[in-house]
Amino acid sequence: MTKKWYIYIIAGFIILAVITYLIFSRPEKKEQVAVRVKKGSFPIEVTTTGELIAKSSEKIYGPQGLRQIQIWQVKIQDIIPDGTVVDSGQYIATLDRTEISNKIKDEETNLEKLESQLIKTRLDTSLELRGARDELINLQYNLEEKKITLEQSKYEPPATIRQVQIDLEKGERAYDQAEKNYHLRLQKAEAIMQEVTASFTQAQRKLEQMMGVLNQFTVLAPKSGMVIYRRNWDGNKMGIGATLSAWDNIVAELPDLSEMISKTYVNEIDISKVKVGQQVKIGIDAFPEKRFTGKVTEVANIGEQLQGTNAKVFEVKILVHEFDSILRPAMTTKNTILTAVADSVLFIPLEAIFNNDSLTFVYKKDGSRIIRQQIIVGLSNDNEIIIREGLAENADVLLIPPEKTDKLKIVQLPPELIEKYQPKKEEPPLKQSTDSLSKTPPPGLQNRQSDGKLRMRQAPPSNGGKPKRRT
Repeated sequence: MTKKWYIYIIAGFIILAVITYLIFSRPEKKEQVAVRVKKGSFPIEVTTTGELIAKSSEKIYGPQGLRQIQIWQVKIQDIIPDGTVVDSGQYIATLDRTEISNKIKDEETNLEKLESQLIKTRLDTSLELRGARDELINLQYNLEEKKITLEQSKYEPPATIRQVQIDLEKGERAYDQAEKNYHLRLQKAEAIMQEVTASFTQAQRKLEQMMGVLNQFTVLAPKSGMVIYRRNWDGNKMGIGATLSAWDNIVAELPDLSEMISKTYVNEIDISKVKVGQQVKIGIDAFPEKRFTGKVTEVANIGEQLQGTNAKVFEVKILVHEFDSILRPAMTTKNTILTAVADSVLFIPLEAIFNNDSLTFVYKKDGSRIIRQQIIVGLSNDNEIIIREGLAENADVLLIPPEKTDKLKIVQLPPELIEKYQPKKEEPPLKQSTDSLSKTPPPGLQNRQSDGKLRMRQAPPSNGGKPKRRT
């Protein structure tokens, strides 16, 4: 092979490499996905995540009378699994008996001491009263002897008779004093016996009360149903090892599954839209094919901050209209609350909305070209948003920005039209706390969060960078 052929082969490889480079280095053209502006009824909805609870339930209480025996807390030592179906009187749980057992032992020891004290007091009182009675009898005999002596001395000299009379009077006075002392001793003995007996009886009653409370440390079902663990203040279920309070000694619950409620929380931005009586579409995460309907029955007036979050939310309760045996407490629900319906309005998908600084616009097809059309937006739902100005029915807008967006023409709305939709400014009151001031973004510029609010997409950079597509 000559040198000429080598040159031809090398040149062919170079030409092939150049052609391959030109083919594969071409920038990939963006696929233009267009949607049409629709007109019709537009449902305005608030979507939240909730949890099923029973509308009513039977409480399963622990021992009654814990405070009377000065037990303030007691732990759950054993409990049947959450969701177990039980009959009336069936075993539910066992509570820790350590503290009450120690108290019973102490009270039994105290009762034995009081019983010994009662016996000793009874014996001492008997001996003391017996001695007093014997002394009283002896004085009575002595008094009779003095009376006989007085009768026998009637023939004696007056001085002798007077001496005998004095002895008799002394004897009578000693007997009267001894009799009074005996009655006083008897009353004192009765009082001491009553005091000791009362202490003994009180200790007996306390021991009986403790034994009665101890019998309640084995918890039984008050009726048939499904046992659901109760949640404590931090939201955790109260299973084995959980602590019951003497003021709130609920071990578990037996919910009435015939009527269920979805308890959910609505953020402070949307709570003004939610009213009692609004209809709700309910889905169950565990059974996606199931659909239920409901109604808002309760809206909290005061907001709260859930643990682990910074957002302020309001509790909302939704009554589920239908009954289904698959519905169980603690199931997660997706609630779509229909807050209003706008008739005969224009709307497009949220993905077609873009913004650049304070300008909200869409990429609109205008014949064979594409323009950036300024728009004024209204309310939105999970997927679409109302167009108040800037677009006409059946106009086509793009979901993905085209290439070289910085070279596209911007069509702005007349200033008087924009002014028409600007919120009217009200003069602030003379005294206004800084806490009450809030900055309300213009319509359509709110962030769309997981609760269904609108998140505006930024316009692509002028260097043709590709924006991330919403999912």
